[in-house]
Amino acid sequence: MKEHLPLWMHDWLGVIVPGAQILLVLLATRLLQMLARRLIHRGVERYDMPPELAMGLRRAVNTLLLVAATLVVLQQLGVSAGVLWGAFTGFATVGAVAFFAAWSVLSNIFCTFLIFITRPFRLYEMIELLENGEKPGLKGKVMDINLLYTTLQEPESGEGGQATSIQVPNSWFFQRGIRRWRGAHTLNH
Repeated sequence: MKEHLPLWMHDWLGVIVPGAQILLVLLATRLLQMLARRLIHRGVERYDMPPELAMGLRRAVNTLLLVAATLVVLQQLGVSAGVLWGAFTGFATVGAVAFFAAWSVLSNIFCTFLIFITRPFRLYEMIELLENGEKPGLKGKVMDINLLYTTLQEPESGEGGQATSIQVPNSWFFQRGIRRWRGAHTLNH
């Protein structure tokens, strides 16, 4: 086939063919991302999953697809599998060390996913995090849940009667009891 092409194109075949293959890999990755997004959306609607879980699933699937596409593109560019495996094991080792160094942060992130799955409380509900038994603890309206903290707006008790907020580590919700007022949207004492 190379014989039928003009001479000037012979030099460019080494660039055009891998470039076209890389573009096809990127296009296929994008199509798979769109398909995954649609399937996750259907799953959320069909099984009444929380939207926060769907967002996490989309991010995880997109990350996996991008990593796979990056590996295929690197292979097309001539990076050997041995180099990729060496880099992966090196990063995995560093990741394992970082995992143990950041245990409390990872614990809070894991507890965030448990909060979204088990739903011990919801946004804008009034909750109280009990110290032990009936001893009063942290009380407030759930204003935000992020990867590390849940923000509670406390009843008006700050200076000048202003409401204050407190950020509670998500792991605390699995170490203490929770009193929940379902559907309560006010900060009454």
